[in-house]
Amino acid sequence: MGGILQIVGKSHTVQLFGIRLVGVSGDTAKKLLFSIVFIALVLLFATILRTVTKSVFGGREGRVNFWTGQGIRLLTAALLLTGFISIWFNNPAQLGQAAAFVTAGLAIASQRVITAVSGYFIILRGKTFNVGDRIMMGGVRGDVISLGFMQTTIMEMGQPPGEQGDAPSMWVASRQYTGRIVTVTNDKIFDLPIYNYTREFPYIWEELHLPISYGSDYHRAEHILLESVNRNTEKISELSENALSELEKRYVVKREELEPRVFFQLTDNWIQMSARFIVPDHGVRSIKDRISRDLLEGLVQAKIGVASGTYEIVGMPELKVRVESPSGSPA
Repeated sequence: MGGILQIVGKSHTVQLFGIRLVGVSGDTAKKLLFSIVFIALVLLFATILRTVTKSVFGGREGRVNFWTGQGIRLLTAALLLTGFISIWFNNPAQLGQAAAFVTAGLAIASQRVITAVSGYFIILRGKTFNVGDRIMMGGVRGDVISLGFMQTTIMEMGQPPGEQGDAPSMWVASRQYTGRIVTVTNDKIFDLPIYNYTREFPYIWEELHLPISYGSDYHRAEHILLESVNRNTEKISELSENALSELEKRYVVKREELEPRVFFQLTDNWIQMSARFIVPDHGVRSIKDRISRDLLEGLVQAKIGVASGTYEIVGMPELKVRVESPSGSPA
């Protein structure tokens, strides 16, 4: 065995069958052993931290658990990086050379990766979005359920009929979950706008359209529509007042009317009534469903019909029918 594998010289270089192995020495073997032990200790430390935080914050909301998990991940990465540098680069000159090579290689081969990781740290500041926020990122609409160094994971939601033509194809005609989980790279925050439904103001304005024929009692129809909306959004208007005041303190925004309001538009076929009201960022479809059922019941009691694009034939031109006998002469 001594003739096959030997350690020779002051640098303790490993020699195999009389051939010196470049870069392989006793010191390298020690560093490798230390690295393996160090990785195991750091991973054990991270596991203990996760167990402790889960027992302490296990009953808290998802965002608390998320941020503690992110903190443990960042701490683990920092410890591993510091440990590897301390073990393998005890010479400052070697560290500078290695850093220069690594930086050059990463800049050339991993531009998108670096951009995605940079986006991750920008997102961590909490100014763009947070876990649990409802956003649109990279053409994907939905709720943020996870955030990693490279990707953001979104629980996709449907799109209203006016947006059904947008890619990708969608079969849910409202802002409810489709069941698809989509991952989007974090570098999208540098290239595309990020739409946040919940970050600063967790409410959105919605509209419900009601077409009424010109012969109907549109004053009564407006009253029924406004009452239906008020009955189902009264508490929401009160809650959103505080959120809007806070938004005005942070940003230069014009105050928007929070109380429901009906707008009229005259078309060629009917009077278009549009009720504008405020709703929470989640549960919009249920609220509009309750308003629609309430509105329909009120219209039926008031005997007001909803206008539609149907046509009624009120007359026919006179028709002449010619019947021929078997002999070919007119009957």
